[in-house]
Amino acid sequence: MAEEKKIIIDEDWKSQVAAEKEKAAHEPPEKPAEDAGSTEYPPASLGVLITSLATEAMIAMGQIPHPMTGEPAPDRQQARFTIDLLEVLQEKTKGNLDADEEAGLRDLLHQLRMAFVTLQ
Repeated sequence: MAEEKKIIIDEDWKSQVAAEKEKAAHEPPEKPAEDAGSTEYPPASLGVLITSLATEAMIAMGQIPHPMTGEPAPDRQQARFTIDLLEVLQEKTKGNLDADEEAGLRDLLHQLRMAFVTLQ
């Protein structure tokens, strides 16, 4: 006669599941995972603001491809407006910038103005 295998049933699994549920109910919820496409931003600063406006001006002058289309999209009015914004920033911060910030903004405005006059 063939021996029948004895089947062992683990009845304890229900109590383990219940214990895990109880433990999970008392633990704080985990933070949701960061979006895969999330971007790390630098700390807000005057330099970041100036760089952002300068980039916008270069896009408007067609020197950098438009981020949405990948094609240059010159817009003289937008370029002029953005350069004017940087000039307002320079005027309003006069006397409050350190020497490096002041020189950097002055040089950047000069370069943007020279690029603007070469637009057709």
